[in-house]
Order: sequence, then structure tokens, then C-alpha cells
Amino acid sequence: MPSRNKLYFASDFHLGAGALGSSRAREDRIIRWLDTIKADAAELFLMGDVFDFWFEYKTVVPKGYIRFLGKLAELTDAGVKLYLFKGNHDMWMFDYFEKELGATIISNELKIERGGKKFFLHHGDGLGPGDNFYKLLKNFFRSRFCQWLFARLHPNFGVGIANYWSTNSRIANSKKEDHKPGEQEWLVTFCREELQSNFYDYLVFGHRHLPLDIQMTPGSRYINLGEWVNFFSYAVFDGEELKLEYFEKLDMMSADR
Repeated sequence: MPSRNKLYFASDFHLGAGALGSSRAREDRIIRWLDTIKADAAELFLMGDVFDFWFEYKTVVPKGYIRFLGKLAELTDAGVKLYLFKGNHDMWMFDYFEKELGATIISNELKIERGGKKFFLHHGDGLGPGDNFYKLLKNFFRSRFCQWLFARLHPNFGVGIANYWSTNSRIANSKKEDHKPGEQEWLVTFCREELQSNFYDYLVFGHRHLPLDIQMTPGSRYINLGEWVNFFSYAVFDGEELKLEYFEKLDMMSADR
């Protein structure tokens, strides 16, 4: 058996987005990917928007995803350390996964060092210039008052509203994000500002739905993990280098021909 020495990073599964069949097919693909990494993964970083909507009532969680959650339990039982980041779609994640899976829940950024490399990790929402309305909205949604208000709604009503919003999202309609060049790419701007005061070998984000590997300064790279509706992309760190990879992408390209 190979030793557990690799770090895996993925983001924006958006489980629950789209028709039931498409979400289930995406879930099955993710499970196949998790099966391929379970032998050598030391740590697994799922960096936000794993679910297209998530809210933990005191005694209720959204139904579904049982195969995915079971696979995560299999990995954590085998000794894989799991990190779950709050995204803008699943920011109402509290202690359910901590209790059930032993996961570490990350609300904002996580700074780590592995193999002599420094990582800055964040879902990516609310960073960089502009988008002030969303930043204000994010603070409200994350407030205890807002969470208390939503918890007063019956789950059928609250989850129903969320699912309605979900059907109109860009990811639910398989629309790809547009890549903006240079400083117009707002996470690039954030990285440049962050690197002025702190050095990181890798600044890793999700949220933008675009697999990106951009050199920032000598020795420092911005990695965006993409998403699992169009790209099926992730990153793996083998102890020396972080690389973007694509799962079953060649199979999908062949099927399209």
C-alpha cells in the first residue's frame, strides 16, 4: 500500500444544483475520484460550495448526498484529515460534519505549511476589489441574527426557497465564467496585495469556477481549483509541487467527438 503523503484540493461541487439526474451523476463522478485518492491522501481540502445549498437546523440537515457523505466517512475512518471550507452557497455549515466526520470547518482563510511550502487557502468569495454589495450581504448572512431568523422557517419552506434560487444560478445552468486578463482578475489583485506583506508558495481558491495556474512572483503561484460541472478539476500536492489535474476529462472530450 502506498504511504499517505499527498494533499488534495477541490472546490465547487455544487451538489444539488441542476436536475436530480445531473446532480447524482456529478456525485457519482466525485465518488469515483475520491476512490482514486483514498490510498495516498493524507489530507483532503474541500474548499467551499461543496453543496449548492446547506443549512443545519438543530435537528435537521438537507436530505440527499448519502453516497458522497458515506465516502467521506470512509476516508476519514481510514485516517484522511478532512477540511471543509464555507463557501457562499454553503456558509451555514456549523458542527454537523465536525461531529459526524471529524472534519475541521474553515470559515475564512487557512494558512498552512507542508513540505516546506506555504499555502494560503480560501474559498475566494468576498476577496479583492469591488463587489461591495456582496461583501455586505455576506456579513449579514453569516450573522447569528440572520441564521436565527432562517432557522425559524420550516425546513420544507426554507430549503424550498434555497432550491428555487439554485435553479437560477450560473452553475446550475452550466454557464462557464469568463476569465479576465491581468489585474482585472480580482483574485489576482488580492494575491498581489497579500504577497506584499506575506510570502506564500501557493494561494489556492475556488469560487471563480475557472481552473487557473498563474505565476504571481518568483516562486509564488495563484491556483484556482475550477468546478465540477464543466471542468472536473482539482489540485494535488505531492510534497514538492502543487499541480492542477482533471478527473475523467479526456473521457468526456472523447464522448463529445
